[in-house]
Amino acid sequence: MKNSIKYALITLALLVGGAIFYNKVYIPKSTYAKVTPTQGDMPLQTFGIGNVGAKEVYNITALTASKIKALHTDEGQWVKKGQLLVEMDAVDLPELVKEAKISVQKAQMEVTASRKDLDALYAQRDLALVTYDRYKKLKIQSFASQSEYDKAKADLDAIKAQIAATKAHINSAMQEVKRAQTSVKALEVKLARYDIYAPVDGYVIAKEAEVAQSVVPTQSIFKIVNPQDVWIRTYIDERISGNIKVGQHATITLRSQAGKKFAGAVKRIVAQSDAVTQEREVDVAFEKLPIPFYINEQAEVLIHTKTLQNVVTVPTKVIVHKNAKSGVWIVENEKAHFQKVTLLGINAQTAAVDNLAANADVIVPAKNKKPLFEGARVH
Repeated sequence: MKNSIKYALITLALLVGGAIFYNKVYIPKSTYAKVTPTQGDMPLQTFGIGNVGAKEVYNITALTASKIKALHTDEGQWVKKGQLLVEMDAVDLPELVKEAKISVQKAQMEVTASRKDLDALYAQRDLALVTYDRYKKLKIQSFASQSEYDKAKADLDAIKAQIAATKAHINSAMQEVKRAQTSVKALEVKLARYDIYAPVDGYVIAKEAEVAQSVVPTQSIFKIVNPQDVWIRTYIDERISGNIKVGQHATITLRSQAGKKFAGAVKRIVAQSDAVTQEREVDVAFEKLPIPFYINEQAEVLIHTKTLQNVVTVPTKVIVHKNAKSGVWIVENEKAHFQKVTLLGINAQTAAVDNLAANADVIVPAKNKKPLFEGARVH
């Protein structure tokens, strides 16, 4: 009697335990969420991660070794093309320019004075020529002595020699003017190197030197970018980069403004891929640049490559791979069946597939559920 009761209790416990296991464990483990495919147009997007960069970064350096005298802009400021950015200490060069200009003026004054002397000599020559001609006639008529004639001729020859010497002096003085002017231009060119101007309308992204600091020509003082050149340097896996073309629209998300979406477009696809990462650089520019912007800030990019027309789509989370085949688990007579599909396109959350009925019940696999297999009972 006692044994019968004991066995009855054990049996009851097993039945209760089995019922609890079936209802609390087996049923939940074999109960899956399901989705129904949708049919329609599906835009394909290619995702990439990159950083804010620029086509050109203008590195502003000194043209000659010197000390910085003044800085006329700062990091985070806008500048105009031709705006004075940096004044370098030219030491005594301005004084040398002044002295060279004085030399030009002195040489020009000497030319002017010599030309006036030449005009006076021309007048004396004309008078001496008249005197000479008169004595020449008088000598022929025997009204003038040989000595008087010789003196008139000597006076004329002396004036002619003075004219020739004055002309030579004028030519020399004019050459001195040219030499002094060339010296001024050379000094002014050299002096101009001590003032540094903005090469473009741009934004100062870095200041790398201070006033009174001595710099050499290779040392950076400012870095400037043209806002029209700012873009996202994003890197796309070669396997999904084939549909990307220049001009395609894109959506940009900056890390500092995760809640905002910025419109953009593909501006350049770099011709050479990275042999190590097997990625291709794609540069996506903003349609309207956000102000302020930060070079090297991380950004995400979705490039809209094309649109598939009237296709069956499912969430990407239901796509599974079995024996090197892509497919989905569907419900047939309350049992799991692996349905092979052809992937037509995929984006961040949706996949377009072929060979799947639009009214199929697609199982959503879950790690906390029983592994699915062909013919498994599902709830």
